[in-house]
Amino acid sequence: MEKKKDTQKLYASFAQKSERALFDLFHSSEKGMSTEQIEQSKESYGDNTISYGKKTPFLIEVLKAYVTPFTLVLIALGIISFITEYLLPAPGEKDLFGVIIIFSMVIVSGTMTLIQSVRSNQAAEKLKSLVKVTAAVKRQGKYQEIPMEEIVCGDLVRLSAGDMIPADMRLLSAKDLFISQAALTGESYPVEKNALVAMDGSKSETSYENLAFMGSNVISGSATGIIVAVGNQTLFGHVAQTLSEKPIKSNFELGIHKTSMLLIKFMALMAPTVIVINGLTKGDWLEAFLFGLSVAVGLTPEMLPMIVTTNLVKGASVMAKKGTVIKNLSAIQNFGAIDVLCTDKTGTLTQDKIILEYHMNCEGAEDDRVLRHAYLNSYYQTGLKNLLDVAIIDEAEETLDTTNTRYRKIDEIPFDFERRRMSVVVEDMTGKTQMITKGAIEEMLSISKFIDLEGEVTPLTKERKQDVLEKVTALNEDGLRVIGVAQKTNPSVVGEFSVKDESEMVLIGYLAFLDPPKETTKQALQALKDHGVAVKVLTGDNELVTRSVCRQVGLEIDELITGEKIASMDDHQLSQVVDDNDVFVKLNPQQKARLTTALRNNGHTVGFLGDGINDAPAMKVADIGISVDTAVDIAKESADVILLEKDLMILERGLLAGRETFGNIMKYIKATASSNFGNMFSVLIASTFLPFLPMLPLQILFLNLIYDVSCISLPWDKMDPEYLVKPKKWEASSIGKFMVYFGPTSSVFDITTYLLMYFVICPAVVGGDFHTLNGTQQVAFIALFHAGWFVESLWTQTLVLHALRTPKLPFIQSNATFAMTAITTLGIVVGSVLPFISFGAELGLMPLPGSYWIWLIVTVLAYLTLVTVVKKYYIHKFGELL
Repeated sequence: MEKKKDTQKLYASFAQKSERALFDLFHSSEKGMSTEQIEQSKESYGDNTISYGKKTPFLIEVLKAYVTPFTLVLIALGIISFITEYLLPAPGEKDLFGVIIIFSMVIVSGTMTLIQSVRSNQAAEKLKSLVKVTAAVKRQGKYQEIPMEEIVCGDLVRLSAGDMIPADMRLLSAKDLFISQAALTGESYPVEKNALVAMDGSKSETSYENLAFMGSNVISGSATGIIVAVGNQTLFGHVAQTLSEKPIKSNFELGIHKTSMLLIKFMALMAPTVIVINGLTKGDWLEAFLFGLSVAVGLTPEMLPMIVTTNLVKGASVMAKKGTVIKNLSAIQNFGAIDVLCTDKTGTLTQDKIILEYHMNCEGAEDDRVLRHAYLNSYYQTGLKNLLDVAIIDEAEETLDTTNTRYRKIDEIPFDFERRRMSVVVEDMTGKTQMITKGAIEEMLSISKFIDLEGEVTPLTKERKQDVLEKVTALNEDGLRVIGVAQKTNPSVVGEFSVKDESEMVLIGYLAFLDPPKETTKQALQALKDHGVAVKVLTGDNELVTRSVCRQVGLEIDELITGEKIASMDDHQLSQVVDDNDVFVKLNPQQKARLTTALRNNGHTVGFLGDGINDAPAMKVADIGISVDTAVDIAKESADVILLEKDLMILERGLLAGRETFGNIMKYIKATASSNFGNMFSVLIASTFLPFLPMLPLQILFLNLIYDVSCISLPWDKMDPEYLVKPKKWEASSIGKFMVYFGPTSSVFDITTYLLMYFVICPAVVGGDFHTLNGTQQVAFIALFHAGWFVESLWTQTLVLHALRTPKLPFIQSNATFAMTAITTLGIVVGSVLPFISFGAELGLMPLPGSYWIWLIVTVLAYLTLVTVVKKYYIHKFGELL
């Protein structure tokens, strides 16, 4: 409570200080900060970086990597093994081999998870560093764009529409400044700010009208201010550090969690069953207990966290090389799942370079006077200069003499999305003032009372309005975007100019812009359609221009829905309209967000691609917000994905990379869960009928270790092109179905191997049936049986990875990458050699006869054939494999 009061007093003092007092406090000046002052400020007040809550200590990261539900089972087994095999036996019979194997698995799994976790954090930070949010800061007399992290207390910052507030600041000047403080206060409407010195020092911090805070953003207007708090010392920093709630888990993270819980539940059911059956049939309850724990380990994909993380890191790296930066690694799956992409028109379907084609008077003739007025409006505004402003300035500098500017700016009324226009007031050398306004034609006609025709100002009658609209419509139908220009000489005003002064103006002409479609747009839209992504255009532009552009890029339109129609619809009506139509025009930012929400409520995974302030609300409510590196700050901050180029072809490549990453994760989870289930189902059957354990606990563990190491190659595998055609969503229920269908398939051949080993191969090699042999011969019989099932189990479990990675015929119609083929082959070779070396003898295995390998080849071919048949049936029944 005391700290809260101290903070209130501190911000009250900032709000009440004069400009000079603030400069003195932070050792700054009107010219900005020098290099020496910057260093001193950093030492005194710190960096402009926020630590979100307490950073997790490295020791906790280590514990999280090594202590998982999966490794806890291994650790428990290791401790019991240590007691039963080392502490309890007589001195000559003590054996640590099993304990070493078990804890090796814990160390391998934990270490690899830890390494990938560290790499994941580093990769995420590295990717984020590719996207810079900057601010206009005055240093040594001139404003320059610098990264937000480099801002210090005492810096002078200039703000305009679209800017993020880079740190807490006291405003020194402000013009029609509206700021959204929703991130701090929850207020849905922007608040107006000014630079007046506060008189009352008893308010809450955010109530002061001359303070602006990190985490908020400029909606409209302009301002300058001095930074008074940075990083963790800002109000946003205090909030970030005290937040105890964890971020909402994505669909992908929830899927991983559900899958882990499913396997743990299955393990909890299976292991006790195996213990009871073996205890009753074999009589040795301690060995049965150890074996049951080994079965539990056999069911646990302990490499799951590591393989998922490796896939995400590799996927993000691949996407970065293709021009797509992932700010949040878990967003990759959602990116691949997008089935509806909402996009603005300007700069996305069309080129980022808008060309001013015509500057015409009201009769429709080229007129430099119209261009000059438009130039003064665009040049002197301090808000965000959009592509239209840039085109006007470029054309004027090429056509007119703009080097000797004889005007000075008096005031401005910034652009906003409700008025759809902006005004500046300028004064010439003779003292004559003019208000010059430009904006959308309908809005310009609504504030104009007069029209300039052939140099004469006459009333703007209904007939003349209609004449103007007909000329504009003709230009719109040619794909040109038109805005009007109006002026008012010597506008009388008391105090500052405001929106009320935009009235009784004289319409002097209009500007026509060409925003040609990108050469790649038509191809990109077709590619997205081919990959199951519907594209919907959400634009603030008018119907005619949008229709022309859509026609050029191959988008078929039956009906265009306007913002006016949407305003009159309830949510139920909108949910129907948004699915049935693809192009929406004359939208404000809230309507874009509403349409995006309606699509999500209809069950779609929605991506929103935008780069302007008006796109930020929609990007925040979309499943995936997508922006570009050249976007305004608030758009980049709202995005999950940043495109390094504004091109839908890059987006399409990113989508495919996201789907491939998801596919490789699903391969591991589904194939491992089903083969482990099959193996343990086989163990259950064997335990019921065999007079000995079908496999020793250590053998199960080592088999699992070899298989898991082979699976490390999966992130480097590829997906079939057909898999990438449709969006992919996480379906936790599909894993259970997959286990039920493909697990017992492997059990069929496990059982044939049991029968073959027990009744044919082992009796032939050892010299008789099990019950007719002496103790030494029975030990050899059991070791040979274990070796036979160990090798068969490893071959089938590893090769089924190749069979289940594709709906096609493995090795014939679809091959894995070299990395996966090489590592899985190496795993099979190591497991096959094991019975023939001394290490295998330590595990309780013995060399296999030549006849076994012939039977093994037949078994493997028959198994892969049956898997292929079941796979075809499964795809027919459920529509897809992975």
